[in-house]
Amino acid sequence: MSGNGRHVSVLRNEVVLALAPSTGEIFVDGTFGAGGYSRALLDAAKCHVYAVDRDPDAIARAQTLKAKYGDRLTLLTGRFSKMDELLRSRRVTEVDGVALDLGVSSDQIDNPERGFSFQSDGPLDMRMESAGPSAADVVNTYSEGALDQIIWTLGEERKARAIARAIVHAREKAPLMRTADLSEICARVVGGHHDGLHPATRTFQALRIYVNDELGELARGLAAAERLLKPGGRLAVVSFHSLEDRIVKRFLAERSGHTPRASRHAPSAGASAPGSFALKTRKAITPSSAEIARNPRARSAKLRAAVRTSEPALPFDPDKSGLVLEVQP
Repeated sequence: MSGNGRHVSVLRNEVVLALAPSTGEIFVDGTFGAGGYSRALLDAAKCHVYAVDRDPDAIARAQTLKAKYGDRLTLLTGRFSKMDELLRSRRVTEVDGVALDLGVSSDQIDNPERGFSFQSDGPLDMRMESAGPSAADVVNTYSEGALDQIIWTLGEERKARAIARAIVHAREKAPLMRTADLSEICARVVGGHHDGLHPATRTFQALRIYVNDELGELARGLAAAERLLKPGGRLAVVSFHSLEDRIVKRFLAERSGHTPRASRHAPSAGASAPGSFALKTRKAITPSSAEIARNPRARSAKLRAAVRTSEPALPFDPDKSGLVLEVQP
């Protein structure tokens, strides 16, 4: 996640501390964006960073960084869920650290033509890779029930059903092709700001997550990091809303043998089997008040970090994980 000024990597110092780069080590910045974490790692030690981003524009903008760091920075276009495959194509089979900064970058939000923002009018797109079905395709073709499910589940929007109904009613007159059109519908249905959020915030979040399969990507990406990290390798994940953090927390709890009991009154199961990760901290690390003052977009950020053990990676099937939302259009 980036902020104004122009790019501000949230919890940057804390991420570098968690990853603890040393000379000669290899890292993956799985969500390169504007390169904040890559730059911080490369400045902290004479290490090598493989920077991955599914957005071709992000990789194209990175050429100035490439010129600065030379062979220590390798740019790869692709999804971080396939980081192990991407690095294997470069004959790299294990790394010392992985950083993931989830969500959408400010470079994407601040460009109206990408269609991520409800505050600037632009095409209703939201695709990180600029390929595949767009947000406009979803709102103009999905049933009212499917839209309700997406907005309720992925946006945690209490008025999801009313918004879905209003979308279907509006598109009967003309297709919804602009962000301003959808933002206006949300404002009319939801009313004023709630919890300090614009009335379109949760609906836009839900559509963006759905269009880009962000939660499925995260679940698969965590499993890919587990396969790629060597014993002693470090993982640092920064999330920005509860759905993301829930997945990260659950994954690391399961992999570290700290899966919570169904009830606090239930008896402990006893010693857990050795896990593939050891938690660096039991609780998430959050930004300081000073960082939030400098960059308000940091206010909801949470960092979770863990260290890879020598135990083998566990099998993972995202389709059976309950983490991927299945919607019948």
